[in-house]
Amino acid sequence: MCQQVVEAIQEGNEAVLADVRKIVREEKFVPKDSKDLASRIFHTCYMGTTNSSKETRDRAKKLANEIGAYHLDISIDSIVSSMVELFTTITGRTPKFKVHGGTTQENLALQNIQARLRMVLSYLLAQLLPWVRGRQGFLLVLGSANVDEALRGYMTKYDCSSADLNPIGGICKGDLKRFLLWASKELGYPSLASVVTATPTAELEPITKGYVQSDEADMGMSYEELGIYGKLRKVARCGPLFMFEKLRHLWKHLPVETVADKVKKFFFYYSINRHKMTVITPSYHAENYSPDDNRYDLRQFLYNARWPRQFASIGKRVEELSKKGKGTKEKKSNL
Repeated sequence: MCQQVVEAIQEGNEAVLADVRKIVREEKFVPKDSKDLASRIFHTCYMGTTNSSKETRDRAKKLANEIGAYHLDISIDSIVSSMVELFTTITGRTPKFKVHGGTTQENLALQNIQARLRMVLSYLLAQLLPWVRGRQGFLLVLGSANVDEALRGYMTKYDCSSADLNPIGGICKGDLKRFLLWASKELGYPSLASVVTATPTAELEPITKGYVQSDEADMGMSYEELGIYGKLRKVARCGPLFMFEKLRHLWKHLPVETVADKVKKFFFYYSINRHKMTVITPSYHAENYSPDDNRYDLRQFLYNARWPRQFASIGKRVEELSKKGKGTKEKKSNL
């Protein structure tokens, strides 16, 4: 965006220049280049914890420098610890991560508190960073969850996915990766290439020798699979049974039992997390299977996550297909 704005100004577009001066609140400002403009309007902050890796921290810093953003690199361990200590004071119990012997319930709560504190701190910084820099006004907070994560519900309610605007909220993971690779070459942000090749991870759990958190492992499904589920659910209007019927033909390399399990797992997580879509951050609508409940996907948000009739029908079809397949094999062996 900054590149296009600067290009328009250099071509003599006075209206664009007037808008820029109004936004940065400098009457005589003329940006030298896109970095000069970005340094005034775009603020980034890496909110690391002990669970964050050096690699992601370095990538954030490098990318911010390439863009020209006003960048902060901070640790939020102190406020996370304060929240856990407050919980211990209230209840007399101290939750632990799973790798330290905690339950799934404790593990998830400790991840969520990090994510939610980042949202709170983002809004504090958005209000006060202009003041810190001797400027007036306030900033808008940008979110960063994509459409596939929203579909699966792989986000904490009221975490860093909650913002004023989400530029990539309506873009699927596959398209997003392709765009980043293009931007790394065509827009002069080479560090984006390393973002694409890095394993997607929330980095909310401790990193150990035997364990490194991964998004796809956490979700129990790949981003590629989520893209297929999304199109079948929204565009093809498939429920569990019809999705199974379509996928057993599409995924012929998999046993029908495996396909059935995948469909059931998707619809279970889709339904228990559907409530998150009622407060999803507004985003640019770029994908036809967006699950945004407020604008593009006006359907119920409370489901029976067991899907008793649909899952029973899938089970019946699996049984029929298994018997049919077994009979065909026996017939061939007799020949």
